Amino acid sequence: MSSYSHRGKFYTLRSIASFTEHDLWSFRSVWFSRFGNLLQTAEAFVTRSEAGYSAAELKDILHVKTKHALSHLVRCSRLQRKKYESVYVYFSVENAVARKQEKARRVHLKKSFASLAVTNPDLAAEEAKAVVVLFCSVLNERQRRLYAGLESLKLGHGGDTYIASLLGMDPHTVARGRQELISGDLSFKRVRAAGGGRVLQEKKHPQS
Repeated sequence: MSSYSHRGKFYTLRSIASFTEHDLWSFRSVWFSRFGNLLQTAEAFVTRSEAGYSAAELKDILHVKTKHALSHLVRCSRLQRKKYESVYVYFSVENAVARKQEKARRVHLKKSFASLAVTNPDLAAEEAKAVVVLFCSVLNERQRRLYAGLESLKLGHGGDTYIASLLGMDPHTVARGRQELISGDLSFKRVRAAGGGRVLQEKKHPQS
């Protein structure tokens, strides 16, 4: 078997590979799939998925970039895609399956405001979106990324794509915030360099 990562440069025997429930196996940083190369693996994962995948979501699972592979599969009519705000989501080429996947994604996203905004039953969906967007507008870049990652974690599958489209962010930025939270890699740094900000009053007008 050849790896689907590293452009297929590595090989293993099928008897050696101990595949996970996702039909993947890795040796160090080299990844193998029961389905074959990256194109075959991406196609299989999207086709079998409950609600389709974006490139960022599939990258998290396969541990390699998938955007070009997914685009190629669409051009070859092996997958189809639909744009949600600014993010493409990929679905099965079979229309009946794709409709079920799209429906599952819409149902999932409708439930998202239970965790996204306040649990006020009188708050309309558009008002809830406005609250979240307004809150993010007062955060610095790092806080915004971590907050987006937190909300994506609450949503689970499809969270990166949905939060990215809601907040006008890149899905990879949302994924980075999510991974930072999961790993606990939160090195607290000053938002502003030392010495920045307004000059203290007593320094502006020193006593004689």
